[in-house]
Amino acid sequence: MPGGGKSTIGRHVARRLGWRFVDSDTVIESRIGCSVRAFFEREGEARFRDIERDVIAELAGEVNAVLATGGGSVLREENRQILRRDAVVVYLHSTPDELFRRLRHDVKRPLLQVADPLARLRELYTARDPLYRQTAHFVIETGRPSVPALTNMILMQLELAGLVSPNSAPSPIDPPGDIPH
Repeated sequence: MPGGGKSTIGRHVARRLGWRFVDSDTVIESRIGCSVRAFFEREGEARFRDIERDVIAELAGEVNAVLATGGGSVLREENRQILRRDAVVVYLHSTPDELFRRLRHDVKRPLLQVADPLARLRELYTARDPLYRQTAHFVIETGRPSVPALTNMILMQLELAGLVSPNSAPSPIDPPGDIPH
């Protein structure tokens, strides 16, 4: 979801693992030469989602990288399949009220530039939460823990699943196959 902490937490997890951090929206902005918001306004969401699909397909299988995708990336079945197959997906679960608390002053997210952003977050959550859960290998409840606490929770889940070594240099994550949640 928008404001769920994907970029912030993703950067911390990547740093702790010694891996590269990649934000798909940043890659997209570099390719389209403008902000996601400006592109949304000029070209529309459907065109943006086409470009997003191509970027996710390119980035999902990278080894030793943490990828933060845009909140709407799961709207396309193809993206969900690619992410589930080629990456280890962590869903940072937050309620719409928690997200609103974090985003109430944000003017950069195009989908929240509406008269009632909380109602919009609730709509997005209703539509997307099942898709995030379908795609995720792990669901982490964000609530109010600190960034370091959430980072530790994710790393602990990856260690328990045998995807990273707890006491050695980070090892690459192989394609996940069927990882328990």
